[in-house]
Formats: sequence, C-alpha cells, structure tokens
Amino acid sequence: MPWGRYRMRKLIAFDDDTFDKLKQLARDRMGTFQELADEAFADLLKKHGIPIDLKDALRKSAALPNTAKPAGAKPKSTKKTTKKK
Repeated sequence: MPWGRYRMRKLIAFDDDTFDKLKQLARDRMGTFQELADEAFADLLKKHGIPIDLKDALRKSAALPNTAKPAGAKPKSTKKTTKKK
C-alpha cells in the first residue's frame, strides 16, 4: 500500500518476544509488519460487524431487511369495521 494513503500514525507497544515473532511471521509470509497489522485490524472490525470500507458498508446496508418506514407514512389499521344496516 502506498504511504500517501496513511494519514495517521499510532504507537503500539509490544513486548520483545511478541514483536520478534510478528517480524518473523512477516518475513515468512514475504510481507511487511504493516500488512500484518492491516490484516489483523480488518479481521477485528469484521468480527464485530463494522464495515471496513465504503464497498463493504454498501454491501452490508443492502443486505439489511427493509424495516424502516417512510417518515410520512401512516400505520395501517388492523381493525375490520363492518357497516350496520
């Protein structure tokens, strides 16, 4: 991913053993530490049902059932009325 895409940097602390294992995993996969972090955070967001990008958000909203009613709509009455003669 190009560096221009990243707008914010955050500092995350790891113990030495964990950091060494993550660096080795990145090397084994022929990737970068940043790619591991991107994958981990994307998985975490997915686990909690939070859309990762606009495309994911649109896909999720299209799959939701249409339970919302228009603002000006009146509820239909379920009572049946009969005319007296």
